Amino acid sequence: MKRAPFILLTFVAAAPVGAQSLLYRAPNMGGVWVPDGGVVQFNFLHRFYVSPAPSHTVVNYPSFTLAAGFGHQIALGGRFATKSLVGTGAGAETTNETEIYVRWGAIGAEGKDGFAVALTPAYNFLAKSVDGELAVDWTRGALTLQGAVRGISRALGTPEKQQMAVAGGVVARLTRYIAVTADLGSFVAPVEQRAAWSAAINFLIPGSPHTFSLQASNATSVSIQGASVGYAPTGSNEIIYGFEFTIPLHLKRFSPWFHGSPKPVALGAVGATVAAEVDMAAVKYGKDTVTISVGQAVRWTNRDPVEHTVTFDRTEPGSPVIPPNACTFHRFDKAGTYTYHCTPHPFMTGVVVVK
Repeated sequence: MKRAPFILLTFVAAAPVGAQSLLYRAPNMGGVWVPDGGVVQFNFLHRFYVSPAPSHTVVNYPSFTLAAGFGHQIALGGRFATKSLVGTGAGAETTNETEIYVRWGAIGAEGKDGFAVALTPAYNFLAKSVDGELAVDWTRGALTLQGAVRGISRALGTPEKQQMAVAGGVVARLTRYIAVTADLGSFVAPVEQRAAWSAAINFLIPGSPHTFSLQASNATSVSIQGASVGYAPTGSNEIIYGFEFTIPLHLKRFSPWFHGSPKPVALGAVGATVAAEVDMAAVKYGKDTVTISVGQAVRWTNRDPVEHTVTFDRTEPGSPVIPPNACTFHRFDKAGTYTYHCTPHPFMTGVVVVK
Protein backbone atom coordinates (compact mmCIF):
# COMPACT_ATOMS: atom_id res chain seq x y z
CA MET A 1 0.00 0.00 0.00
CA LYS A 2 1.23 3.59 -0.02
CA ARG A 3 0.71 7.08 -0.96
CA ALA A 4 0.09 10.70 -0.28
CA PRO A 5 -0.88 12.87 2.78
CA PHE A 6 -1.83 10.42 5.44
CA ILE A 7 -1.21 7.08 3.80
CA LEU A 8 -0.35 3.45 4.31
CA LEU A 9 2.87 2.19 5.74
CA THR A 10 5.85 1.77 3.54
CA PHE A 11 9.40 0.57 3.52
CA VAL A 12 11.96 0.33 0.73
CA ALA A 13 14.63 -2.03 -0.42
CA ALA A 14 16.06 -3.44 -3.59
CA ALA A 15 13.32 -6.01 -3.22
CA PRO A 16 10.12 -5.50 -1.24
CA VAL A 17 10.68 -6.05 2.49
CA GLY A 18 7.85 -4.55 4.43
CA ALA A 19 8.05 -0.99 3.14
CA GLN A 20 6.97 0.75 0.01
CA SER A 21 9.57 1.15 -2.68
CA LEU A 22 9.31 3.68 -5.48
CA LEU A 23 11.14 1.14 -7.63
CA TYR A 24 7.79 -0.65 -8.00
CA ARG A 25 5.32 2.25 -8.43
CA ALA A 26 4.71 5.01 -10.97
CA PRO A 27 4.16 8.48 -9.37
CA ASN A 28 0.40 8.86 -9.94
CA MET A 29 -0.49 5.21 -9.24
CA GLY A 30 -1.77 4.06 -5.85
CA GLY A 31 -0.28 0.60 -6.32
CA VAL A 32 -0.94 -2.59 -4.38
CA TRP A 33 1.56 -2.26 -1.55
CA VAL A 34 0.28 -2.97 1.96
CA PRO A 35 2.73 -2.39 4.84
CA ASP A 36 3.56 -5.01 7.40
CA GLY A 37 2.01 -4.73 10.85
CA GLY A 38 3.98 -2.42 13.08
CA VAL A 39 5.30 -0.29 10.20
CA VAL A 40 4.26 3.31 9.56
CA GLN A 41 5.10 4.83 6.21
CA PHE A 42 5.61 8.53 5.61
CA ASN A 43 5.92 9.85 2.06
CA PHE A 44 6.68 13.46 1.19
CA LEU A 45 5.78 14.52 -2.35
CA HIS A 46 6.63 18.05 -3.45
CA ARG A 47 5.63 19.33 -6.87
CA PHE A 48 6.12 22.86 -8.15
CA TYR A 49 5.53 25.03 -11.18
CA VAL A 50 7.78 27.91 -12.30
CA SER A 51 5.97 30.59 -14.29
CA PRO A 52 7.60 32.03 -17.43
CA ALA A 53 9.73 35.17 -17.49
CA PRO A 54 9.82 37.83 -16.30
CA SER A 55 8.22 36.78 -12.96
CA HIS A 56 9.54 33.19 -12.64
CA THR A 57 7.10 32.75 -9.75
CA VAL A 58 7.26 29.36 -8.04
CA VAL A 59 3.93 27.74 -7.11
CA ASN A 60 4.28 24.79 -4.72
CA TYR A 61 2.04 21.72 -4.48
CA PRO A 62 3.19 19.64 -1.45
CA SER A 63 1.50 16.38 -0.48
CA PHE A 64 1.99 14.28 2.64
CA THR A 65 1.15 10.63 3.12
CA LEU A 66 1.04 8.65 6.34
CA ALA A 67 -0.03 5.03 6.56
CA ALA A 68 0.10 2.08 8.93
CA GLY A 69 -0.19 -1.68 8.53
CA PHE A 70 -2.36 -3.82 10.79
CA GLY A 71 -1.54 -7.28 9.51
CA HIS A 72 -3.75 -9.57 7.41
CA GLN A 73 -2.89 -7.39 4.37
CA ILE A 74 -4.86 -4.44 5.78
CA ALA A 75 -3.60 -0.86 6.00
CA LEU A 76 -5.09 2.46 7.06
CA GLY A 77 -3.75 5.64 5.56
CA GLY A 78 -4.37 9.22 4.65
CA ARG A 79 -3.25 11.92 2.26
CA PHE A 80 -3.10 15.68 2.62
CA ALA A 81 -2.42 17.96 -0.33
CA THR A 82 -2.45 21.73 -0.73
CA LYS A 83 -3.72 23.66 -3.76
CA SER A 84 -5.60 20.61 -4.99
CA LEU A 85 -7.90 20.78 -8.01
CA VAL A 86 -10.55 18.79 -6.17
CA GLY A 87 -12.20 21.89 -4.67
CA THR A 88 -11.78 24.16 -7.68
CA GLY A 89 -14.99 25.59 -9.07
CA ALA A 90 -17.19 24.04 -6.40
CA GLY A 91 -17.41 26.99 -4.05
CA ALA A 92 -15.01 25.36 -1.60
CA GLU A 93 -13.46 27.65 0.99
CA THR A 94 -10.10 25.91 0.64
CA THR A 95 -8.14 23.85 -1.85
CA ASN A 96 -6.45 21.81 0.90
CA GLU A 97 -7.42 18.21 0.23
CA THR A 98 -7.65 15.43 2.82
CA GLU A 99 -8.32 11.82 1.91
CA ILE A 100 -8.48 8.82 4.27
CA TYR A 101 -8.57 5.24 3.08
CA VAL A 102 -8.25 1.56 3.85
CA ARG A 103 -6.29 -0.78 1.61
CA TRP A 104 -6.75 -4.53 1.38
CA GLY A 105 -4.13 -6.56 -0.45
CA ALA A 106 -6.41 -9.26 -1.83
CA ILE A 107 -3.95 -11.18 -4.02
CA GLY A 108 -0.17 -11.33 -4.19
CA ALA A 109 2.26 -8.62 -3.07
CA GLU A 110 4.07 -5.68 -4.61
CA GLY A 111 7.31 -6.65 -6.34
CA LYS A 112 6.72 -10.40 -6.49
CA ASP A 113 6.47 -12.05 -9.90
CA GLY A 114 2.91 -12.51 -11.12
CA PHE A 115 -0.30 -10.63 -10.40
CA ALA A 116 -1.13 -8.60 -7.30
CA VAL A 117 -4.53 -7.04 -6.58
CA ALA A 118 -5.54 -4.44 -3.97
CA LEU A 119 -8.85 -2.74 -3.14
CA THR A 120 -8.81 0.78 -1.65
CA PRO A 121 -12.06 2.43 -0.44
CA ALA A 122 -11.59 6.11 0.53
CA TYR A 123 -13.34 9.31 1.55
CA ASN A 124 -12.30 12.72 0.21
CA PHE A 125 -13.26 15.47 2.69
CA LEU A 126 -12.73 18.37 0.29
CA ALA A 127 -14.84 16.84 -2.49
CA LYS A 128 -17.26 15.28 0.05
CA SER A 129 -16.94 12.15 -2.05
CA VAL A 130 -16.86 8.42 -1.40
CA ASP A 131 -14.15 7.09 -3.70
CA GLY A 132 -12.53 3.75 -4.42
CA GLU A 133 -9.79 2.12 -6.45
CA LEU A 134 -9.17 -1.39 -7.71
CA ALA A 135 -5.45 -1.74 -8.53
CA VAL A 136 -3.70 -4.57 -10.35
CA ASP A 137 0.06 -5.05 -10.77
CA TRP A 138 1.85 -7.58 -12.95
CA THR A 139 5.57 -8.09 -12.32
CA ARG A 140 8.08 -10.15 -14.23
CA GLY A 141 11.72 -9.65 -13.38
CA ALA A 142 12.70 -6.00 -13.87
CA LEU A 143 9.33 -4.97 -15.34
CA THR A 144 6.10 -4.02 -13.56
CA LEU A 145 2.86 -3.09 -15.34
CA GLN A 146 0.17 -1.30 -13.31
CA GLY A 147 -3.53 -0.72 -13.89
CA ALA A 148 -6.34 0.85 -11.89
CA VAL A 149 -10.08 1.46 -12.10
CA ARG A 150 -11.40 4.30 -9.90
CA GLY A 151 -14.94 5.17 -8.83
CA ILE A 152 -15.90 8.63 -7.54
CA SER A 153 -19.29 9.62 -6.11
CA ARG A 154 -18.83 13.41 -6.31
CA ALA A 155 -16.21 14.37 -8.85
CA LEU A 156 -14.06 17.43 -8.23
CA GLY A 157 -16.54 18.89 -5.75
CA THR A 158 -19.36 19.05 -8.29
CA PRO A 159 -22.70 18.18 -6.63
CA GLU A 160 -24.35 14.98 -7.77
CA LYS A 161 -21.65 14.30 -10.35
CA GLN A 162 -20.39 10.73 -10.34
CA GLN A 163 -17.33 9.70 -12.30
CA MET A 164 -15.16 6.78 -13.26
CA ALA A 165 -11.48 6.88 -14.12
CA VAL A 166 -8.91 4.45 -15.46
CA ALA A 167 -5.14 4.61 -15.17
CA GLY A 168 -2.12 2.62 -16.23
CA GLY A 169 1.59 2.74 -15.57
CA VAL A 170 4.88 0.99 -16.29
CA VAL A 171 8.02 0.58 -14.16
CA ALA A 172 11.35 -0.63 -15.56
CA ARG A 173 14.13 -1.34 -13.06
CA LEU A 174 17.38 -0.60 -14.87
CA THR A 175 19.58 -1.73 -11.98
CA ARG A 176 19.12 -2.77 -8.37
CA TYR A 177 19.07 0.91 -7.43
CA ILE A 178 17.49 2.77 -10.38
CA ALA A 179 14.10 2.57 -12.14
CA VAL A 180 12.25 4.65 -14.73
CA THR A 181 8.46 4.97 -14.61
CA ALA A 182 5.54 6.58 -16.44
CA ASP A 183 1.75 6.58 -16.06
CA LEU A 184 -1.44 8.00 -17.59
CA GLY A 185 -4.90 8.36 -16.02
CA SER A 186 -8.18 10.00 -16.99
CA PHE A 187 -11.86 10.28 -16.17
CA VAL A 188 -13.95 8.31 -18.66
CA ALA A 189 -17.62 8.93 -17.83
CA PRO A 190 -17.55 11.37 -19.51
CA VAL A 191 -14.15 12.82 -20.35
CA GLU A 192 -14.35 16.52 -19.47
CA GLN A 193 -10.96 17.22 -17.92
CA ARG A 194 -7.38 16.89 -19.05
CA ALA A 195 -5.78 13.46 -18.58
CA ALA A 196 -3.19 13.18 -15.81
CA TRP A 197 0.30 11.91 -16.60
CA SER A 198 3.68 11.59 -14.95
CA ALA A 199 7.19 10.35 -15.66
CA ALA A 200 10.01 9.79 -13.17
CA ILE A 201 13.40 8.36 -12.45
CA ASN A 202 13.47 6.60 -9.07
CA PHE A 203 16.38 5.68 -6.83
CA LEU A 204 16.95 3.30 -3.94
CA ILE A 205 19.38 4.99 -1.54
CA PRO A 206 22.09 2.35 -0.85
CA GLY A 207 22.37 1.12 2.70
CA SER A 208 18.98 2.53 3.70
CA PRO A 209 15.25 1.73 3.48
CA HIS A 210 14.58 5.02 1.64
CA THR A 211 13.73 5.67 -1.98
CA PHE A 212 13.79 8.97 -3.86
CA SER A 213 12.08 10.06 -7.06
CA LEU A 214 12.58 12.95 -9.51
CA GLN A 215 9.30 13.60 -11.34
CA ALA A 216 7.57 15.53 -14.07
CA SER A 217 3.76 15.58 -14.17
CA ASN A 218 0.65 17.68 -14.74
CA ALA A 219 -1.21 16.47 -11.61
CA THR A 220 -1.07 18.52 -8.41
CA SER A 221 -2.00 15.75 -5.94
CA VAL A 222 -2.02 11.95 -5.83
CA SER A 223 -5.33 11.22 -4.16
CA ILE A 224 -7.73 8.99 -6.10
CA GLN A 225 -9.32 12.07 -7.62
CA GLY A 226 -6.17 14.19 -7.90
CA ALA A 227 -4.26 11.50 -9.81
CA SER A 228 -7.10 11.28 -12.36
CA VAL A 229 -7.05 14.86 -13.70
CA GLY A 230 -4.23 16.94 -15.12
CA TYR A 231 -3.63 20.63 -14.66
CA ALA A 232 -1.54 23.16 -16.59
CA PRO A 233 -1.18 26.50 -14.74
CA THR A 234 -1.01 28.69 -17.83
CA GLY A 235 -1.52 26.35 -20.74
CA SER A 236 -1.74 22.78 -21.88
CA ASN A 237 2.01 22.46 -22.44
CA GLU A 238 3.18 23.49 -18.97
CA ILE A 239 4.89 20.88 -16.79
CA ILE A 240 4.91 20.53 -13.00
CA TYR A 241 8.18 19.16 -11.62
CA GLY A 242 8.81 17.55 -8.26
CA PHE A 243 10.36 14.91 -6.05
CA GLU A 244 9.15 12.25 -3.62
CA PHE A 245 10.93 10.74 -0.59
CA THR A 246 9.80 7.69 1.39
CA ILE A 247 10.47 7.14 5.11
CA PRO A 248 9.39 3.84 6.72
CA LEU A 249 9.15 3.81 10.52
CA HIS A 250 9.38 0.41 12.24
CA LEU A 251 7.62 0.87 15.56
CA LYS A 252 9.62 -1.86 17.32
CA ARG A 253 12.67 0.38 17.04
CA PHE A 254 11.01 2.81 19.44
CA SER A 255 10.22 0.20 22.10
CA PRO A 256 13.17 1.29 24.32
CA TRP A 257 11.39 4.64 24.76
CA PHE A 258 8.61 2.85 26.62
CA HIS A 259 10.05 -0.44 27.88
CA GLY A 260 13.73 0.28 28.40
CA SER A 261 16.57 -1.54 26.68
CA PRO A 262 16.17 -5.30 26.19
CA LYS A 263 18.46 -7.69 28.02
CA PRO A 264 21.65 -8.59 26.15
CA VAL A 265 21.40 -11.53 23.77
CA ALA A 266 24.39 -13.64 22.67
CA LEU A 267 24.29 -15.22 19.22
CA GLY A 268 26.47 -18.24 18.50
CA ALA A 269 28.72 -20.26 20.76
CA VAL A 270 32.33 -19.17 20.92
CA GLY A 271 34.32 -21.90 22.71
CA ALA A 272 37.46 -19.76 22.46
CA THR A 273 39.10 -16.75 24.01
CA VAL A 274 37.55 -13.46 22.94
CA ALA A 275 40.61 -11.49 21.93
CA ALA A 276 38.93 -8.44 20.36
CA GLU A 277 35.72 -6.47 20.88
CA VAL A 278 33.99 -4.43 18.17
CA ASP A 279 30.98 -2.23 18.96
CA MET A 280 28.47 -1.28 16.26
CA ALA A 281 27.27 2.26 16.96
CA ALA A 282 26.24 5.30 14.91
CA VAL A 283 25.83 2.89 11.96
CA LYS A 284 29.52 1.96 11.79
CA TYR A 285 31.93 -0.59 13.27
CA GLY A 286 33.83 0.97 16.15
CA LYS A 287 37.16 -0.46 14.95
CA ASP A 288 38.19 -0.61 11.30
CA THR A 289 40.72 -3.40 11.93
CA VAL A 290 41.38 -5.86 14.77
CA THR A 291 44.26 -8.34 15.02
CA ILE A 292 44.03 -11.71 16.79
CA SER A 293 45.80 -15.11 16.83
CA VAL A 294 44.64 -18.36 15.25
CA GLY A 295 42.02 -20.05 17.44
CA GLN A 296 40.85 -16.81 19.06
CA ALA A 297 37.50 -15.08 18.60
CA VAL A 298 36.03 -11.62 18.00
CA ARG A 299 32.84 -10.38 19.63
CA TRP A 300 30.64 -7.79 17.90
CA THR A 301 28.01 -5.94 20.00
CA ASN A 302 25.17 -3.93 18.47
CA ARG A 303 24.77 -0.60 20.30
CA ASP A 304 22.48 0.87 17.62
CA PRO A 305 18.64 0.93 17.67
CA VAL A 306 18.63 -0.87 14.28
CA GLU A 307 19.65 -4.37 13.23
CA HIS A 308 23.09 -5.18 11.80
CA THR A 309 25.03 -8.21 10.56
CA VAL A 310 28.64 -9.32 10.30
CA THR A 311 28.85 -10.70 6.76
CA PHE A 312 32.26 -11.91 5.56
CA ASP A 313 33.33 -11.24 1.98
CA ARG A 314 34.98 -14.65 1.60
CA THR A 315 34.19 -18.20 2.73
CA GLU A 316 33.68 -17.61 6.46
CA PRO A 317 30.03 -17.99 7.54
CA GLY A 318 28.43 -14.72 8.55
CA SER A 319 26.27 -13.87 11.52
CA PRO A 320 22.49 -13.91 11.70
CA VAL A 321 20.71 -10.58 12.05
CA ILE A 322 21.97 -8.93 15.25
CA PRO A 323 19.16 -7.05 17.06
CA PRO A 324 19.84 -4.01 19.25
CA ASN A 325 21.74 -4.78 22.47
CA ALA A 326 22.78 -8.20 21.17
CA CYS A 327 26.21 -9.61 20.31
CA THR A 328 27.68 -12.26 18.06
CA PHE A 329 30.94 -14.25 18.23
CA HIS A 330 33.18 -15.76 15.57
CA ARG A 331 36.29 -17.93 16.05
CA PHE A 332 39.00 -17.90 13.40
CA ASP A 333 40.90 -21.17 12.89
CA LYS A 334 43.11 -20.13 9.97
CA ALA A 335 45.55 -17.28 9.50
CA GLY A 336 44.57 -14.63 6.99
CA THR A 337 42.86 -11.31 6.42
CA TYR A 338 39.06 -11.39 6.69
CA THR A 339 37.06 -8.44 5.38
CA TYR A 340 33.41 -8.07 6.30
CA HIS A 341 30.41 -5.73 6.00
CA CYS A 342 26.86 -5.22 7.26
CA THR A 343 24.24 -6.54 4.83
CA PRO A 344 21.54 -3.89 5.60
CA HIS A 345 24.20 -1.13 5.61
CA PRO A 346 26.90 -2.10 3.06
CA PHE A 347 28.89 1.07 3.76
CA MET A 348 29.75 -0.43 7.19
CA THR A 349 32.99 -2.40 6.67
CA GLY A 350 35.71 -3.92 8.84
CA VAL A 351 38.76 -6.21 8.80
CA VAL A 352 39.97 -9.05 11.05
CA VAL A 353 43.66 -9.96 10.73
CA VAL A 354 44.45 -13.46 12.02
CA LYS A 355 48.13 -14.33 12.61
